[in-house]
Amino acid sequence: MSTEPSTTEPSTTLSVVVPMYNEEDALPALVARLRPALDAMAVTYEVVAVDDGSKDRTAQLLTELQAEWPELRVLRLRGNSGHQAALTAGLHRARGAYVASIDADLQDPPEKIPEMLDLARRDRLDIVYGVRGDRSTDTGFKRRSAGAYYWLVRRLVGKQVPAQAGDFRLLSRAAVEAVKSMPDQHQVYRLLVPWLGFPSGQVTYQREERVAGDTKYPLSKMIRLGVDSVINFSAAPLRLATWLGVASFFGCLLMVAATLAVYLGGKTVPGWTSLFIVMLFLGGVQLICVGLLGEYIGRIYTAVQRRPTFFVGYDSAREAGTEPGPGPEAGRQSG
Repeated sequence: MSTEPSTTEPSTTLSVVVPMYNEEDALPALVARLRPALDAMAVTYEVVAVDDGSKDRTAQLLTELQAEWPELRVLRLRGNSGHQAALTAGLHRARGAYVASIDADLQDPPEKIPEMLDLARRDRLDIVYGVRGDRSTDTGFKRRSAGAYYWLVRRLVGKQVPAQAGDFRLLSRAAVEAVKSMPDQHQVYRLLVPWLGFPSGQVTYQREERVAGDTKYPLSKMIRLGVDSVINFSAAPLRLATWLGVASFFGCLLMVAATLAVYLGGKTVPGWTSLFIVMLFLGGVQLICVGLLGEYIGRIYTAVQRRPTFFVGYDSAREAGTEPGPGPEAGRQSG
């Protein structure tokens, strides 16, 4: 993958990337709030709607909306590749000097995008994070699990990760090009973007309820996100395996000493309980260590294969002849 920054002057001031999966119920409300907010900015813009292989009428509705909203650009992936992969596709195809990303469920207010752009321009920032100052509309479990996630990653990855900042952010063209140069297969942008260390700022907002439909991040995906975040950005699990091995070694030494003391005192009781416990303990530690090593080795194997994380089936800009490059059969754009 090329790491050279793009020398082409951006043709658009602002791109807004919106990953979507089965969002037909949320689309009308999204357009009703996003379009007025962008039209009022008096800058050239495009909205890159990335359909992540939806099974409902999302793709059809996007095509219908495009007929009356010329700034809407539709990008369809050939299959469901996941939220982060859809976000990657949008970032790689966006043409703006600044690129904002927002989900379609309206839990993050699109009215904050003009404030983000103004802040980035005024203070010459490369990154502006949308930070959730109030999450009272989320369930108690969601708030506690999110709090645990940010507590963990900030201690493992570093304090540069903003607490309560998801994928609602604005990036400069320089930041986008830096992100595109990253060869990672499992992108976690809420950690990757802070890792860049570019000048950044924040805007706060109140987290709203999902406007329609069901959440696309059930417990299983939240756990997967947590695993990807920890393993992709920290060697702490490997160090944990080392410390478990050290702790088990000294634990065994103590048990040996205790056994010898009992034996010398003539209080030995025939049985297998203590031996069985020791074997289970050591076996569990070994399996944990092997599993952690396997997880890291598996990711190295995936990275070496360099398989695309998504395939683009349709790009309305290329169909219209306004975007150079290969046709709709192209897969992942390599930067």
